[in-house]
Amino acid sequence: MYDSSLKYKWDNKNVLDYAVSTAKAEGEYKKALDIARELKKEGLANEFIARTTKLPIEEIEKL
Repeated sequence: MYDSSLKYKWDNKNVLDYAVSTAKAEGEYKKALDIARELKKEGLANEFIARTTKLPIEEIEKL
């Protein structure tokens, strides 16, 4: 009984940890896209934007 309760607790913790990690990564990606858009509006080179934001150059070219 205790073992199954403990397993249930750890499973829930793992699900929550995964959700938080995924949300954080998605937020960081969206922030990088916002920065890339602003840098592109300022007329900076795509190569510079890629180095600065760590986004693939293909992604920046789509903006």
